[in-house]
This record gives sequence, C-alpha cells and structure tokens, in this order.
Amino acid sequence: MTRRGHDLHLALTYLAFISLGLPDGVLGIAWPSFRGSYGLKQAEFGVLLIGAGPGYFVSGLVVGRVLERLGFARTLVGSTALVALGLAAFASAPPWPLPILALAVTGLGSGTIDAGINAFAAARFKAREVNWLHASYSLGAAIGPAIMSLAVATELGWRAGYGVLAALLAALAIGFAATARRWSETPLPDIVTPNVEARISPWRALRHPLVPIQTAIFFVYTGLEAMLGAWAFTVLHEGRGVATGVAGFWASAYFASILIGRIGFGAFVERIGADRLVRAGTFGALGGALLFAAGPPVAAYGGLVLSGVSLAPIFPTLISRTSDRLPPAVAIHAVGMKVAAAMIGAAALPILAGLLAQWPGLWAIGPVAIAAAALLIVLHESLIRRTRAVLHHA
Repeated sequence: MTRRGHDLHLALTYLAFISLGLPDGVLGIAWPSFRGSYGLKQAEFGVLLIGAGPGYFVSGLVVGRVLERLGFARTLVGSTALVALGLAAFASAPPWPLPILALAVTGLGSGTIDAGINAFAAARFKAREVNWLHASYSLGAAIGPAIMSLAVATELGWRAGYGVLAALLAALAIGFAATARRWSETPLPDIVTPNVEARISPWRALRHPLVPIQTAIFFVYTGLEAMLGAWAFTVLHEGRGVATGVAGFWASAYFASILIGRIGFGAFVERIGADRLVRAGTFGALGGALLFAAGPPVAAYGGLVLSGVSLAPIFPTLISRTSDRLPPAVAIHAVGMKVAAAMIGAAALPILAGLLAQWPGLWAIGPVAIAAAALLIVLHESLIRRTRAVLHHA
C-alpha cells in the first residue's frame, strides 16, 4: 500500500471508530429517564443489553467472510447505516419491548465495524496507530454521553439525545458512501482475506492454545470497562446523591480519560513495550476500581478517571499483538472471537451489576469491579507465560 493509501485508510478507520463509540455509554446516562418512561426496574437494564448482544456476536464471527464478499468500503457504509437505523428506531420510543429489537439492529452494525476494522488494523497498523484508532472510539464514547447528558439535563429528554446520535451516524454513512471509490480498490491484508489454501474454520482456530485465553481477557476487560461506563452515572446520582449535571460530567470524564490515555500511551507504546504497558494498565485498573468502590463521591471521581486511563491501552495494544502471536488464518477468527467475547462481556457484567443494583443495592457494583480487575491481572499474566511457551516450542 502507498503512503497516501495508508493515510487515507487510517483517517477513514478513525472516523469509523468515532461513529462506533458515539452510542456506547449513552444508555447508562439515559437509563434513569428511560426506566421512568417505560416503568422498568433496575434489573431490567440487562434486558436492553442482551438485545444488542446477538447481532454483535454474529457479526464478530462472520466478519471475515462479509469483508471478502462486500469489500471494506461497502461493509463500512452498510454497517454505519445499520447503526443509524437502530438508533433512530430507539429514539422513536416504540412500545415495549421493541426497543430491544432496535438495539439488536444497532449491535449488528456496530459488531461488523468493530471486528472488521480491528482485523484490518491488526495487520496494517502499528501499535501506536491502533491505540490512536481506539482513541477515536473513545472520542466518540465521550461525545455520546455528553450529548445525552445535555439532553437529559435540559429536559429535551433521552429521545432527543438518541435522535441526534442517529443523525450523526447517518451523516457519517453518507460521507463514507460518497468517498467509497477513493479507497475501495485497495487490497485487504491476508489476515482479513487469507488465501483459500490457508483458510480454517473458526472452531479449529479456537483450538489454538492462545486463542481461548485471549478471548477470556477481552470478555473480562470489556465487561469491566462497560460496567463502569454504564453504571457510573446511576451509582453517583441515585446511589450517592450526586447532582444530575455533576454525575453526568464524571460519567463523561470516564470516557474522556480513556481517550486521553489512548492518545498518550499510543505515542509511547513501542518504547514502553506492549506487554509491559498492558500489565501496568491491569494493575492501574484495580486501583481505580478500589477507589470507585469507596464511599465518598470524590474518591469515586478519582477512581473513574484512574480506571479510564489505566484501561485505555489494553484493548488496542492486545489487538495490535494479534498478528505477532497468531498465524493469519487463525488471527482473523481470533479477532472476531475477541470482539464477540467483548460484546458478551460488555453485556454480562453490566447485567450482573443491574441485578445487584436491584438487590442488595447500587453499592455492590464496586466490589464486582474490583473482582473483574483482579481477574484481568491473572488472565494477562497467564497469557504472557503461555505465549512464551508456545513461541519456545514453535
């Protein structure tokens, strides 16, 4: 690929990941108002998260074949349009339980964007660029909650917030479609479309000794990140009596800290070392979870920021290491499985938090965050040891 083609793909993937991040974290801000509109219980938060799961999971498993058939350009345009359609349907406040179906459409589009671009980035971009790619996601994930916080605080309501997000995603889909010819002719890397002779089934790839543990890491990591993002506002506002505007600010600050962390660590990841950076992030996340679980709101504020900064480099740095740890035929399936597992984790841990919020109470979410952060440390240390063993016997 020429330098110009590389830069163009990089810019487009950055824009795509901004669009991917926009809806994430928004449901946590909208939840108290949404729950009131539909008369739902705290534990039913998980029902909405389950709605997005199947589409995200399926798209993560089949993204390699979708990219091969449709190409990078049409896949990106179609996926972004699906997300916009799902958000618009959700904003229309259809009768319950149709909002779950709207989120399923959003999940299908988001999962394809997520898995497809991560597979592409794992083969084409350096660790620094992958961190900045995910910083773009974090930028979207900071903008989305800020839009929803403003909509809720000014009494425009959660419907208006989702409507604005749907319009932004539709505009991006139109922009991608308008520029598709300029970048659709670039060949996709082997990790995305391996040679026919090299292709293997997803189930065979799952038997590789490094794939299951990497999948588990993404389940726990994304579950922890999503749980903090989804419940930060409710824990602060309803659990600790923080004013709506202040709680919304710190919920957005959590996503903003992930953005800042990915930009900053992206510049130094190659100098620090990928494994060393991820290790530091896992221990920092544990410290942040401990602060978040503490009683005073000010400790929770610091815990959210520390957690965001610490979690920031973990996902993109591990994605960038995929091609180093796995052969191309395994790597494309591994990326899809990681994204699928991440989606399941992003639903499972917030659902667990919702059940705990119903009983014994919102305070119990903090200990779950601590346990998830500790498990993340154990899994990553195990991955490092297994990688050394596999490479030693290769």
